[in-house]
Parts: sequence; C-alpha cells; structure tokens
Amino acid sequence: MRETITGDISDAFNAARARGDCFLWIGLHDPSQEEFDLITREVELHPLAVEDAIHAHQRAKLERYDDTLFVVLKPLLYAEETSDIEVGEINLFLSPDFVISVRHGQAAPLGAVRRRLESDPGLLAAGPSGVLYAICDQVVDDYGRITHEIESDLIALERRVFSGEYADATEDIYSLKREVLEFRTAQDPLIPVLEEIVKGRVELCSATREQFRDVLDHLLRVDAAVDEHNELLTSALTAHLALTGREQNKAAMQQNADMRKISSWAALIAVPTMIAGIYGMNFDYMPELHWAFGYPLTLGVMVVAVIIVFRLLRRSGWL
Repeated sequence: MRETITGDISDAFNAARARGDCFLWIGLHDPSQEEFDLITREVELHPLAVEDAIHAHQRAKLERYDDTLFVVLKPLLYAEETSDIEVGEINLFLSPDFVISVRHGQAAPLGAVRRRLESDPGLLAAGPSGVLYAICDQVVDDYGRITHEIESDLIALERRVFSGEYADATEDIYSLKREVLEFRTAQDPLIPVLEEIVKGRVELCSATREQFRDVLDHLLRVDAAVDEHNELLTSALTAHLALTGREQNKAAMQQNADMRKISSWAALIAVPTMIAGIYGMNFDYMPELHWAFGYPLTLGVMVVAVIIVFRLLRRSGWL
C-alpha cells in the first residue's frame, strides 16, 4: 500500500531504508538543477543520466548504471482541435529500493498510474518493476488512442481528396504526415527497450516479464498501424497531386479551346476588314473604282473569303 511520509526527502529515504520491505517513489516535473541536487545528495546517480533527465530531448532508451536502471519514455498528447501531437518525456531512475520519475511537458501525467498501483496490491508488490510496467502500459495505451484519432483524420482527408470538388488539401496532408512521422520517432525506439525486458535481460524487471510482453504486443500493433497510416498518407498525397494536375490540365485545355475560338472569329473579321481598309484609302486609281459593279463585286469577294476561312477553321477543329 501507499504510505505518506512527513518530512523532507532525507526523511523519506531514511524511513524507506529502515523499513527494508518498501521502495520510495519521487516524482518531479520539469525540475531545475537545484531541485535535482536534493535527490543526488541521497542516491548516487550517474552524471550523464542526470544531465539527460534535466535537459530532456532524448529518444526512448534503456541504460544500466551499476545497480540503477535509467529508462526514457516518450509519451504523446493529441490536440483534437488542431490534430497536433505534442511529445513529452519521462525519465525514470529505478533500483530495488527507489523510483525517481522526471517528467517533461504535459503529456502522460502519472496521477492515473499511481491510482492504478494503489488499487492493485499485487502489481504494487512487484516494486519498481511494477511502476515501470504501469507507466509503459499507460504510454502505449495513449499511443493506441492517438492512432485511432489519426485514422479518423486520415479518413476525412481521403474523403476530401476523392470528393470530386477541387480543393487544395496538400498542406493538410503534409501536416498530418509530419505528425505521423513525429509519432513514429517517439514510439519506434521503445520497441527494442521492451524487447530487452521481455527477453529477460533486465534483472530488475524479471517479476513482470509477462506484463511487459503484453505491452510489447500492443506496441507492435501500434507500430504496424503507424506504418500503414504513413503509407496511406503518401498515397493520398500522390493521388491528390495527380487529381490536381488533371484539373489544371482540364482548365488549360478549356482555355486553349477558348483562345482558338476567339482567334478564329478574329480571323473571320480580319478578312473583310482588310478589303474594306484597302478600298477606304483615298486614291484615284484603284481597280474597279469607277465600275458600276465594283461595289457588289467587292462585297461578294468579302463574303466568299469569309466562307472559305470559316470552312477551313471548322475543318481544323478551331470552330
């Protein structure tokens, strides 16, 4: 069971060591160097692991420093309004008699994990290994929920792409693809970490190997879904660009057809305009200028010329 200890961190460590059949869990959120120095005065933590825990920005990993296990997890937080994924970080120092959790960001608060452990004495009896399992299980469960959210966003994007209505969705597809890649960067390195535990290579977690096997199975399903979403987004982007190109080609072809019709009518008008322009010049000596049939002959030539040009343009498909 969980017990409340009065006093400072030193009193808590002293009480745990005096009992001998318990472990101490200290939780920190975005700690400063001064705050973490209070911990390092009580337990010897490797300086490199302490630096990683304070500054964060690590990938999921598992490292051993003497009898202390250092584990990094990358929890995720999904914003439904913007479909953005926020990546947090949980750094865990584990030994047989203590757990130190250092959380960065707003993703995966550990209050639910503590309540779960308090309601499950059997899991709590596993000690720090049980804590690590419960945190990993929550992180992977959150991965699964976010996978379903991404799938919903992907289906909505596919409907937009194939709706038949021309709307540019390139930016939205690319944005969701970036979120999926960020998702993969967070969850993919966790697979070898869990495999290391499941294969029995982490002595501290030997009592909870079966539970970790279940978490690994869920994570592998998430990993397959993330790969599938990434491929579908690539296909959706390719299809969208192809459909966009087709619509643009249709518009260009329609513009070309319109320009040909305009040019054709301009050519039909140009023929009689040219003849009229010639006879409109003020010269005394011009062909058939004083002939009685000169005027109707000129009009007839204009009509015949226009008909010939019209037939040629119709035959070529311009009209």
